Amino acid sequence: MAEYLITFNDEWVPPHTAEEISEKRTASRAVIEEMQGDGVLIFSNGALDRSTAVCSVESVDGKPVFTDGPYVETKEHLGGFAVVDVPDDAAARYWAGRLATALNWPQEVHRFPRTGEARRNGSAEN
Repeated sequence: MAEYLITFNDEWVPPHTAEEISEKRTASRAVIEEMQGDGVLIFSNGALDRSTAVCSVESVDGKPVFTDGPYVETKEHLGGFAVVDVPDDAAARYWAGRLATALNWPQEVHRFPRTGEARRNGSAEN
C-alpha cells in the first residue's frame, strides 16, 4: 500500500452559489464515505482558501518567526484534500476521478515517497 494526496487548488473552482456548494458538499461526502467504507481514507478536509491561513512560520537565526496569514502572495491556495492509502497509482487515480466527478472540478494526485525512496531521492524521511 502507498499513501497519496488528492488535492485541488481553490482557484480551480469557479464561483458557486451557497446552494451549489451545499450540493457539492453532499456529493463529495458520498465519495468520502465510500472511501471510508473501503478502508482507504486516512484523512480529508476542505473549504480552505486564503482566508483560512492562520500564519506562516520560518526559521530566522534558528528561531521561529511567525507572520499572520500565508507565507507569500500567490494566486493559488489549497482548497481541499484527501489522503488515501491504496495499492497503486491506478487506485489513487480512481478516487481522484470519483472526487473530480462528484465536485466537477479538477483534482491533482501526488504519491508520498516510501521511506526508502525518500532517502534515495534526498528527501526528508516520512
